[in-house]
Parts: sequence; structure tokens; C-alpha cells
Amino acid sequence: MTHDGGTPLSEHPTSAGAHQHGHQHEGAQQRGLNLHEDADNAVDMWDGMYRERTKVWSGNPNPQLVAEVTGLEPGRAVDLGSGEGGDAIWLAQQGWTVTALDVSAVALERAAAHAAEAGQDERIIWQQQDLTEWEPEPVFDLVSAQFLHSPLLPWRDSVALAAAAVAPGGTLLIVGHHPHGLPSWSHHHDSGMFFTPEQLAGALRLDREPWFVNVLTDRERKVSGPNGESGSTLDTVLRATKHA
Repeated sequence: MTHDGGTPLSEHPTSAGAHQHGHQHEGAQQRGLNLHEDADNAVDMWDGMYRERTKVWSGNPNPQLVAEVTGLEPGRAVDLGSGEGGDAIWLAQQGWTVTALDVSAVALERAAAHAAEAGQDERIIWQQQDLTEWEPEPVFDLVSAQFLHSPLLPWRDSVALAAAAVAPGGTLLIVGHHPHGLPSWSHHHDSGMFFTPEQLAGALRLDREPWFVNVLTDRERKVSGPNGESGSTLDTVLRATKHA
């Protein structure tokens, strides 16, 4: 991911194999990574985090992405906060043409190298983008926002941006941390960065806007902590189709 560019919590960190991507799953802070929140801008913050390790995430796709996208007809997709590329590469392997946005040039360089190794470099466009400055157009058949949590981008803004990029007939997939379902070792202290299914539905006005809600729920997921702890976390999951 990088969203606000911010970096989501997800893609499965390599250090403990937790399921997340946040850009990357479990979240940078609870994986023992320094988010450099004192940086002057999003680029410096996320580049600083990525430079701390040669590989931050496992490279595996987020499990909720796999569960919700498998079986959909491939088309044009955008991955918001693409991080080191695990989700974008998986989507390309399923036949999607992918635009992968992240604020971190360090993450994008790694992602492009991973895509080339996987033989998917021609199906993915890597684009450095601070989402606070992004002006989406409704042209994507799939918009994926996986753990797009950032101290620099309020979640209501990030989900609104994601929704605005969905083409008529397309799919919106948003996955995030539930504020009451973080594991005991989590270092996240600002539960306002996260959202419940009900909060997400309200923010997107799913009862009034042109959406057919396929999935709106929370799901428990097994995770591992930075020191090998076993536990679980709760994901908020939305998959909705925009009326054509």
C-alpha cells in the first residue's frame, strides 16, 4: 500500500508471518517497524520504514483479497497502497490488468522487481502516488483497498477515494482492521484509524448510494506476533458492486 500515501497494515510481514498487508497486514507498528511519524511528509515516513528492512512483507496476497476476488471476471484493477506488490502480483496472475499505487518509491522499486521475477511486469503499472493528492476517475472494474490505515489519511477519506474510482458495474473491496479486534501485542493506540462494518457502511452511504452490497462483515483471522505469539485479529470486510 501506499495510500496517503500511507502504508496499510497488511501483506504479511516476513518476521512473524502474520496475515496482513497494511500496505500490509498486521500493521507496521505492531510488527516492530518504525513508522517515522515525525517525518515532514508521507514519502519520507514510508520510505524510512521500508529502508529499515530489505523485505518487510512476505509477498503473499492478503487472504480477504483472495477470498473475495477469486471467481470474479478479470478486468482493470487498482491496488491502493500496493507496498511491495504481493496483492498486485496476485491479481495480475489471475488475469487482471493492475495499476498499483503507493507513496513509497522504495516499496515500488521492490514491487517492480518482484513482479519481473514472477513474470507479471507487463500486466502491472507501478505509480508513485500520495492519495491525499489523488483525483480518482471511475474507470476500474476492481478497486482494492487492503488495510489502508495511515496517520496521515483519515479512513473516511481513503474509503471515499476508493469508492470514487469504481466504474459502473465494478467491484469495491475494502478490508481494514476492526477497532475492537486487534491482538493483545498490537502497538496501535489510535483506534480511530480503524472501522467497524457499520461505520464503513455509514461513511459510504451504502443504503443510499448506487451500491449492491455483496459482503459486509467482520472476520476473525489467525495471526502471529513479533515474538512468535499466537493470536487472532478481526478484519472488517466490504465487497460491493456499483450499479451499472
